[in-house]
Amino acid sequence: MKNLKLSFVAILSGAVMLSSCSVYNNATRAERGTAIGAGGGAVAGGVIGKISGNTALGAIIGAAVGGGAGYIIGKKMDKQAEDIKTEVPNAKVERVEEGIVVEFSSKVLFGFDSYSLTDASKNTLNDLITVLNKYPQTNLEVQGHTDSTGTEAYNMDLSVKRATSVANYLKQSGIDASRLTVKGYGEADPKYDNGTQDGREQNRRVEFLITANQQMKDDAAQEAKQQGQQ
Repeated sequence: MKNLKLSFVAILSGAVMLSSCSVYNNATRAERGTAIGAGGGAVAGGVIGKISGNTALGAIIGAAVGGGAGYIIGKKMDKQAEDIKTEVPNAKVERVEEGIVVEFSSKVLFGFDSYSLTDASKNTLNDLITVLNKYPQTNLEVQGHTDSTGTEAYNMDLSVKRATSVANYLKQSGIDASRLTVKGYGEADPKYDNGTQDGREQNRRVEFLITANQQMKDDAAQEAKQQGQQ
């Protein structure tokens, strides 16, 4: 069933997002932004995110603008992702369409069943904050996730508290509150196998979804127009 679901997601994603499969598969990550239609991004993101169970993928696709502007935004995100990989070794960094997903396992940021940041986790977040300050034209969605141990209600509450704790620290460290959105998903969006200890540990995570803010989108659209890409 899982493989069937993922296969359907791949087919749907291709149908909605791609001008052609061959172009998409041979394109760089930045160039893939040109394949997303501005009118279909939100619809595609919502559907794909729901079916795949990957809220990060859905949210980023939903925020995409596509076209020449999407290509330009993608190039900027490539640079930011490389900076995060270099400066924040404890983070798992993935480029997704016109955005970036930065994942921290809970053991990097929190003690077991806790939402209080440790001194070590603050140092890790400080490294990320340094990079985020270099790219002020981005929005940040902070997502909290848990494994399936315990009740759904308890896990939802814990995930919100963890995401909020991280977002509050970012604000206290100078990140503009207008850039931040906080969401808790509890156990509803597992990326790893809850049937194993390692999988449960990885599902107890905080993710940052980094996308272009409106100013970056407007600037990219203007630049694309000047270059004759739109």
